[in-house]
Amino acid sequence: MIRVFLADDHAVVRRGIQSLLETTGEMTVIATASDGREVLQSPLLAACEVLVLDLSLPRVSGSEVLRQVHARLPALPVLILSMYPEDQHGLHLLREGAAAYLSKDRSPEELIAAIRALARGERYLTDLIAGKALHDHDRAGPPHERLTAREHQVFLLIIQGRTVAEIAAELDLHSSTVSNNLRQIKAKLGACSLGELVGYAHRAGLAG
Repeated sequence: MIRVFLADDHAVVRRGIQSLLETTGEMTVIATASDGREVLQSPLLAACEVLVLDLSLPRVSGSEVLRQVHARLPALPVLILSMYPEDQHGLHLLREGAAAYLSKDRSPEELIAAIRALARGERYLTDLIAGKALHDHDRAGPPHERLTAREHQVFLLIIQGRTVAEIAAELDLHSSTVSNNLRQIKAKLGACSLGELVGYAHRAGLAG
């Protein structure tokens, strides 16, 4: 049996995915979490074989959970399951340590196939992500792909409406550090205000 840890902030989604996986007869959900802090504090994290992780978690964001899990348990494969488009966030998060990235509009069969692949020690690339990887190999990427991992985290939280103080608390950073990250993000994206950052996110298809 493939042992799965499932993290999503919507109870109906957790129950639906758990039911789907367990009806295969080859997977069992050994733990669930509704926020990022629950994932990081769970003693069952080290016992699972695949972590299925929503990107938009409260308390500690999915991208920060990914960073910490990758540092603590580098052999644990993480499947990001998110409402955000694969071709906008997928490659970045794969570079940051995720083993797979699926948007929530993918079929149940593809989710099951991805978990099977991760349990075998493989990565799983959707057709969209594989195509983008080939396309980006031949051209310079859009401005947001020049953001560092930390800047990308801050950017995602900013466009979700979080304040500098809230981001600092969530990422365990000083407010001055977050403010500096924000200045760098604005410079790289050519934005002068938070409103322009949000506008960029919508134009680039990054906002949910």
